[in-house]
Amino acid sequence: MAIIITEECINCGACEPECPNTAIYEPAAEWKYSDGTDLKGSIDFGDGQSISAEEPQEAINQEVYYIVPTKCTECTGFHEEPQCAAVCPVDCCVPDPDYEETKEELLAKKEWLHIE
Repeated sequence: MAIIITEECINCGACEPECPNTAIYEPAAEWKYSDGTDLKGSIDFGDGQSISAEEPQEAINQEVYYIVPTKCTECTGFHEEPQCAAVCPVDCCVPDPDYEETKEELLAKKEWLHIE
């Protein structure tokens, strides 16, 4: 499953540079699928929905750092454990029950984000 940053976040920013997918953003910051990935042009989600990888997306959280769940792979394929959780001084990077994914699904997402 993806990782979520809880409201206990102290906005220290330790997690952001650790993410290999650039899935972590500052509070209120817009984000793009192209940020830190190989995604370019029109991207297809396989459900009939497609958007431009360069199109700015609305911030998910206005108050604390946040993780874009569709870009989070729990560091699968990069590290043994989610690096955001490993460096968080207040343990507010936790599994997101709304985005449960298998290891195979996380690896497929990694390959989608980082064309090899």
